[in-house]
Amino acid sequence: MPFARGASMTVSPSSSSGATLGHPGSGAPAADPRAGAARYPGRSGAALAVIVGCHFMVGLDATVVNIALPDIHRALHFSPTGLAWVGSSYMLAFGGLLLLGGRIGDLLGRRRVFTAGLALFALASLTGGLAPTSGVLLAARAVQGVGAALAAPSALALISGNFPAGRQRDRALGAVAGSYAASLALGLVAGGMLTAWASWRWVMFVTVPIAVAVLALTPLFVDEAPRVPGRFDLPGALLSTGGMLSLIYAFLRIAATGWRDRPAYGLFAAAVVLLTAFAAAERRAEQPLTPLRLLRDRNRSAGYVGLLVLAAPMAGMNFFLTQLLQNVLHFSPLRAGLGFLPMAAGLMAAGGAAAQLLRRFGHRAVAVAGVAMLVAGMLWLAERTDLSTTYAGGVLGPTLLFGAGAGTAFTALNSLILGGISEAESGAGSALLESTQWLGSALGLSVLVTVFGTAGRRAAHHVPAHLAPDEAADYVTVHGMSAAFLAGLAFVAAGLLVALLGVTATGTGAARKEPVGTGSGPAPGGGEPGRTGPAGTVAGEAGAA
Repeated sequence: MPFARGASMTVSPSSSSGATLGHPGSGAPAADPRAGAARYPGRSGAALAVIVGCHFMVGLDATVVNIALPDIHRALHFSPTGLAWVGSSYMLAFGGLLLLGGRIGDLLGRRRVFTAGLALFALASLTGGLAPTSGVLLAARAVQGVGAALAAPSALALISGNFPAGRQRDRALGAVAGSYAASLALGLVAGGMLTAWASWRWVMFVTVPIAVAVLALTPLFVDEAPRVPGRFDLPGALLSTGGMLSLIYAFLRIAATGWRDRPAYGLFAAAVVLLTAFAAAERRAEQPLTPLRLLRDRNRSAGYVGLLVLAAPMAGMNFFLTQLLQNVLHFSPLRAGLGFLPMAAGLMAAGGAAAQLLRRFGHRAVAVAGVAMLVAGMLWLAERTDLSTTYAGGVLGPTLLFGAGAGTAFTALNSLILGGISEAESGAGSALLESTQWLGSALGLSVLVTVFGTAGRRAAHHVPAHLAPDEAADYVTVHGMSAAFLAGLAFVAAGLLVALLGVTATGTGAARKEPVGTGSGPAPGGGEPGRTGPAGTVAGEAGAA
């Protein structure tokens, strides 16, 4: 049940019949502090490498397949509509099950669920690479999504148990944010290389050694977090999964067919009904799948909204720049992938730098600086995308701004969300973070692709007469892209408003009242450190800011 202010939650060891909720004076035994301890504890760098490796792998898989789609189409005889499901099946399973995956990690053990998800992901990747038919490949992609939905939120939640609050946790969150965002760009690079030099099958195989290495290193360096005692919220699981699946599938249909797709509106209506029912059920649930009190904190709520609106233009920008480089500038798949390297480098460098800046300048200042760079990059693309565009003059500069801006802004927002979250709710908070980013990507792609199509159709009626047929086609394409980038500017402008108005101005970030479940350092924002009682007792409640 929701904690009363000032009450405590005692973690009790799980039995075969499930964990129980302990209360002060109930006599519930405390968890063994050594249960699930790393074989080589205290190696924070190695622990961070494991967690970063997982998120890098998940991000890589989201984009590495894209450039290989034409080869997959020819090899497995996909229909044009069926080919879209190579990406959509992964997106549906991953996005639809994230909230559920986070709660499973809380109840069954985050490291245990993390490794189970990784193993499932590796097996599905191997199966997909060996797939003899299109059906086997689609099934493997869906299972990859399930594995990622189990592993990704538990990986983020493990940060709170392995890094004390304050500077170390900020650095860890910055590294994860930067590496995940960079992997989305590097996936395009890797996809081009693997497709050009080997075979499309290697875009599936490439994540297998990463998953195996992370699986081998996890018990050596990553401590298990105490399990959250409680029962599984079955109504919440069914409603959230149904609502998320409906919502993401609706966005995928819109992206493919436009806003005139009537079944998509039925899916939107179903999503509204299911997610409204989910919110109502969570208010009444004694042990909810997603505690709604996570959103009472103003800064955390601003972080979630910021991630939603900023993930949208990032997804659209990657999609359209890939098309621009290959279809208009006539880059090969390999050269197009290499064109994203500056952005990937900027993402990783900015993520590390932002973690250092948070303690000095505060979350709002760092977030505003990052989003301002995104605004500048999107405005540059909207103004300079035309038939005269070159890579050096119209693509390189904006991608550098996007890399630096995304690494800075996403690090600040991730720290706002997870930096001061209680140990007991880190899994749920991480799952909600992942879901927010995934929804933002699906929303952005559907909106921006629709704007692109509408603007392109209008431009087709006003093609200058002196253009050759090939140039006329490029004219329509770049006109649609310019309109899409302009629409993306609305998303990043909204993100700037969220950072300016939603995040409180403090010297070292947003101070929080709720405790951090583990660690002895100062809480982010200079607040009091999280109080911990004997053997995993977390005192206090995640209070409203």
